[in-house]
Amino acid sequence: MNYPIPDSPQEIVALRQKPVNEELVASAIAGVIKIVRAQGQSLEELTAQLLADDPLLDRQQRRWLSQLVAQSWEKFS
Repeated sequence: MNYPIPDSPQEIVALRQKPVNEELVASAIAGVIKIVRAQGQSLEELTAQLLADDPLLDRQQRRWLSQLVAQSWEKFS
């Protein structure tokens, strides 16, 4: 992978400066999982945050993203 897994929210925000591709998205998801776990949050808490109303993604996109994050969460276990 060409992108390191982010260790902080600031590093995730810095990814906005990079061109979007599959590796960048994978790195961002891995970073979010890493940070959320370090904060002691559960997959259920993260899923609830992902499914909350947001103007950036519609409901179907949020659901797809939450499923992708859940699959990734299990792989990082």
